[in-house]
Amino acid sequence: MRKQALITLPLLLMLGYTLLAQNIQANAALAGGDDPKGDVHGARAPGPTDYALQPDYVIGPDDVLVVNVWKEPEISRTVLVRPDGRITLPLVGDIEATGFTGGQLQATVKQKLKHYLGNPEVTVIVQEVRSRQVNVVGEVVKPGSYNLTRPTTVLDLIATAGGFREFAKIKKVYVLRMENGTPRKLKFNYKQVILGRQLQQNVQLDTGDTIVVP
Repeated sequence: MRKQALITLPLLLMLGYTLLAQNIQANAALAGGDDPKGDVHGARAPGPTDYALQPDYVIGPDDVLVVNVWKEPEISRTVLVRPDGRITLPLVGDIEATGFTGGQLQATVKQKLKHYLGNPEVTVIVQEVRSRQVNVVGEVVKPGSYNLTRPTTVLDLIATAGGFREFAKIKKVYVLRMENGTPRKLKFNYKQVILGRQLQQNVQLDTGDTIVVP
């Protein structure tokens, strides 16, 4: 009986250590990883819907649109919204695209084509969002400008930029945002956020925001 107990005790200890290690790894994954200076990329659950798929998305310059007219391949095409906010289509000519949703632009194109095609079936799809951009500067692996294609937080964009460099001051990150022509600094303490504190600092980014990593 004593011999059996001596054999069982190490097995129980090993099982306990295994469960503890798994728990630590799970907590680390939820917190964003063990090393805040390393790459914060990783598998993530499906995020919010892409802006291009949202019916109320407002088209902007540089967005890519697919205009399809049923049974009219010579009119159907993929177009880039020009910096002046307009696109060009056969028979239709130049029309304003910025400031409209895909559905609104679709109705405009259909109305203009009625003079030539009777009752055309038109669809307008936003294929790629390029008009919403944000910037990351400073001590990240890949600083630069990024297209804001879906609702994105500060933590999301830092991950997209490859994470922090070795000497980044991760407690002093901030978002520079223009509000009514006035710059505003929004503090972001990475260590606090990944520990589940000060989560309100992990704001959703707006077009034109710049994340600064000292």
